[in-house]
Formats: sequence, C-alpha cells, structure tokens
Amino acid sequence: MSANSNSRPQILGLVTARGGSKGIPCKNIALLAGKPLIAWSIEAALDARLLDRVVVSTDAEDIAAAARQYGAEVPFMRPAELAGDDSPHIDVVLHAIKWLGDHQDYQPDYVMLLQPTSPFRTDEDIDGAARVAAEKDAAAVLSVCTSPVHPFFLKTLRNSDGTLIDFAEKPAGYLARQKLPDVYTLNGAIYLIKCDLLLAGKTWNDVDTYPYVMPEHRSLDVDTPWDLHVANQLMEHPFED
Repeated sequence: MSANSNSRPQILGLVTARGGSKGIPCKNIALLAGKPLIAWSIEAALDARLLDRVVVSTDAEDIAAAARQYGAEVPFMRPAELAGDDSPHIDVVLHAIKWLGDHQDYQPDYVMLLQPTSPFRTDEDIDGAARVAAEKDAAAVLSVCTSPVHPFFLKTLRNSDGTLIDFAEKPAGYLARQKLPDVYTLNGAIYLIKCDLLLAGKTWNDVDTYPYVMPEHRSLDVDTPWDLHVANQLMEHPFED
C-alpha cells in the first residue's frame, strides 16, 4: 500500500471524457435532467467517502470547464493522440497515472475509472466497489449486472446455410430456467484496479477480479440518442429499489 499501510488504500477516481463523439454530439456535456452528462459521475465521485481525488482526463476545453464547475480536478489536458475514436482506453488511464506521478508525485494504490456514460452509478456504488477491493485485497473490481439474456438462449447463424443454431450448447440439467447458472455482464460503470498491476501489465485482464453487482436500473450506459432519452425519462421518474 503506497501511502498509509495501516489505513484504507488510496484510490484515484478518474473520469475520462474526450471531446469527439459520434453517437451523441458533445455527448459528455449533453444535458441530462438539466446538467451535463459528466456532472452526474463527478458528483457521485465527490460524494463517495473512499476516493482520495476526483480527476478528469479530457482533450476538450468545454468539458474541462464543466468538470471544474462541478468540482473535479483537471490538472492536465489529454494529448490529442489519446483522444481519437480508436485510442485505447487503457492508454488514457495509464497517461493519467503517469502524469500525476511525474508532475505531482501522486501514486495511489488503485485507480477507479468512472465513465461519464454511467450517470446512474451512485456514491454508494463507488464506495461499495472500494470496500470489496479493501476487504479482498483485490487486484481488480469490475461492476456488473445480471445479464438480461442468458447465453444458453442466444442464437447464431450456421455458416453453411444461414439457419439459426445455438450459440452455446446447453449442458444436461440446465433446460429449466430456474436451474440456469447465474451470469453477469459488465455494465461499464466501475473499473477498479491496482495501479502497479495496471502499469506493469497494461491491461485490465489477466488479474484476479472480483465483481461489484449493480441493479439493472443503475446500469444504463448512455451512448446513443435513445439511451439519453431513456435516461431523461428515468431521471424524471426514478425507479425505486
């Protein structure tokens, strides 16, 4: 543990928001219930008790201004080569960790990636994932939700004639729905990993990862105009747990 070996791990909350967007123009500052989309993630991160800092990585001045308005730090501007449509997200996170280490001598134990496209993620979710990491001394924690479709019910196409076939063969004994094994899907809300492992491996994979399970109604990922429409409806008429 980098700073205080007898206390909780230091966790950097990193919100990544590039200026370019194809699905929704200026997506990260598009209005959701009267606030820029990015503001929802910033506010949840600032309300969380187990993050040490909330930093935004962006290449766009308007996003940087919105981030500062809602209380996040923007200590650097992201290089243009890390802000393209196909720029690997992992490189964006690595750049932030290295910049903070080189320029501010800040070396947290974990980095928690918080994408602005998950506006329903709460401070309780952020703290919950952080607690899993601390209790398990986890290499990584990823947020998931129950998969809406079980892989045993998925179909694909036969190459020879284009007819439907099972995507995955159902093992004996799994024909009844209530007997199916639980399956989860990544919801994109929280990616938490030890910084030293990320710097060494340059990947989220190949480490022992624990789940943080979120309900479906807090797992909406806003990437299209339809998603933004649905998100606005949910903000106006919240789903009660």
